[in-house]
Amino acid sequence: MITRRARPPAAVRLLPSVVTILALCAGLSAVKFALEGQLGFALAMIGAAAILDALDGRIARLLDATSRIGAELDSLADAISFGVAPALVLYVTLLEGSSTGWIIALVYAVAMVLRLARFNTLLEEDDTPGYASEFFTGVPAPAGALIVLTPIAAFQEWGDGWWASFYVVCGWTVFTAALAVSRIPTLALKTVSVPPRMAAALLILVALAAAALITFPLVLLMVLVAIYLAHIPFAVRSQRWVAARPYTWDAKPAERRAERRAIRRAPGNNRRSAARLGLRRPKTPL
Repeated sequence: MITRRARPPAAVRLLPSVVTILALCAGLSAVKFALEGQLGFALAMIGAAAILDALDGRIARLLDATSRIGAELDSLADAISFGVAPALVLYVTLLEGSSTGWIIALVYAVAMVLRLARFNTLLEEDDTPGYASEFFTGVPAPAGALIVLTPIAAFQEWGDGWWASFYVVCGWTVFTAALAVSRIPTLALKTVSVPPRMAAALLILVALAAAALITFPLVLLMVLVAIYLAHIPFAVRSQRWVAARPYTWDAKPAERRAERRAIRRAPGNNRRSAARLGLRRPKTPL
């Protein structure tokens, strides 16, 4: 006899939505702090919204509390926290409240909303390959918000300079908007695995990041944004490699890495390396 898992109480099922509302409030609070000239707090609020956005979905899956209204609420909150709020923060600060600055802010906000609409559409498609969940299409909304606000972080850390000039900020904002609506694949962090031999190094990096968060939080933000942008060419290469090899679609990332190493070490012997890993290559049609 198969027993069904009992649903959690109603109060528990509301917890993911509560986290989503907190993320929405954090994103809107960024605008308040920007209007008051407290740009450091504005950046912190966007960062907090990004963290809360990463938590709400995981909490919903952990508690088996996923719902249609929760998914819609999450999308609407993301559009405000990572689309509207960063656009307004930029407009009232480095875009100088000008007409051109407002147009640039609108471009970013619209691009982010379009990116979220496409993301929701892709979730409803049933014919996507197995590896598709390992990549985002374009830069995700929380990452886009932190990227577009990088000039504000530089302005807060080093004062006025070329990084805070009107035209540089406009170009950077349009660049971020283009990344959001592009079809460039980016890695989903939930699928990134760390080899056991790298665990110690990862813990050291986490300790260094924690120290930097306390002492140089703005510099840490800019470093993380630079690392994220630098990973995009790797993600593009990785996605193309997997897409061209259907026999790896259901393999684990560690198995794929081993396959790529085997191919590099033994050119022209790809079939034997695939068989050694238990991956089946499709037969070449005559």
